[in-house]
Amino acid sequence: MNVSLATSCRWRDATLQDLVFFQRGYDITKAQQHSGNIPVISSSGITSFHNEAKAQGPGVVIGRKGTLGSVHYSAQDYWPHDTTLWSRDLRGNIPRFVYYFLHTIDFKRFDVGNSNPTLNRNHIHALPIKVPPLDVQESIASILCAYDDLIENNRRRMALLEEAARQLYREWFVRLRFPGHEHTRIIDGLPEGWERKSFNEVCQTVGGGTPSTTKSEYWDDGDIIWVTPTDITRNPCLALLDSEKKITEAGLKHSSAKMLPPNTIMMTSRASVGFFGLIDKAACTNQGFISVVPNEPFSQMYLLHNLMHRVDEIRSHAGGATYKEISKSKFKALPVVMPSLSLLRDFGEQTAELLRQIRTLHTMNVRLNQARDILLPRLMSGEIAV
Repeated sequence: MNVSLATSCRWRDATLQDLVFFQRGYDITKAQQHSGNIPVISSSGITSFHNEAKAQGPGVVIGRKGTLGSVHYSAQDYWPHDTTLWSRDLRGNIPRFVYYFLHTIDFKRFDVGNSNPTLNRNHIHALPIKVPPLDVQESIASILCAYDDLIENNRRRMALLEEAARQLYREWFVRLRFPGHEHTRIIDGLPEGWERKSFNEVCQTVGGGTPSTTKSEYWDDGDIIWVTPTDITRNPCLALLDSEKKITEAGLKHSSAKMLPPNTIMMTSRASVGFFGLIDKAACTNQGFISVVPNEPFSQMYLLHNLMHRVDEIRSHAGGATYKEISKSKFKALPVVMPSLSLLRDFGEQTAELLRQIRTLHTMNVRLNQARDILLPRLMSGEIAV
């Protein structure tokens, strides 16, 4: 008998409720919450924090309504929201194993909602499954945790690198403690050599568009990166690697989408206003963007951080009844202080290097996620012996 078969023979027939017994979460509004460090976990993950827990950690939570079937893990005590089902009883199983095992189940096929996806625990508790002994559970959880630990470590490094760039911007251009500031005269409220301009004077602003969705030739087998606001808001850092959807040359030609040079500053301008991303390839966007192409390439990182620092101001200029949007004309009229060329170059070089490191870490995380997701079902089926 081969090793993997011998290992799988140790897995016993069971039902899902033998692995974990779920209970519906507890309703709580934002107004009812008080400042604390207890995570409130909804179907989309941690949405806020409260000062009271309803469940003891470690625990597992799955989306019951809304983001149906999403799986979340909490090492600490938590408040499972009404939109979730939470692990009232893990039946003595390894919590992390249960968390990973649940990723192998397509909960969406048990949707009983009409307009809003809904999951009923009574429809999943009787699911037939195979459960390994605790030593195998521990081994599987340890292998998969190693991937997640690397991913989390990289995520923290990316956050620190982005914060370092933001702090450098504040130090040089907000607090005015830039290199050589001690010997720089202030003239009309600005350091000597700095200028007041508008965005219309320092960059080109480019919009986007969406090809007709009824024309398959605009989408099928497309290889042109076409960025939507969702690509930006779901991205964990400034460095965007790809887009979820692609369009064809015909789609580009027959829409308002325009090709942008690599590392263009993409700023969401509609609904979710003021989110940013840069991709190191030529790309285009839908109409939910104002993309910024600096007239001077070395001012790119400065303009990016200037905009990020002024998000609240940018959003205050957005109008609209159905959804907020900042127009190109209002954006181009916004004032911007431009530092000396030498400072722009120095800042650009330092922060571009930080962005390069962020992109490398983000690429590594994508590959780690892919490797883990390939490994997970093979471990959970007993195909790979541990």
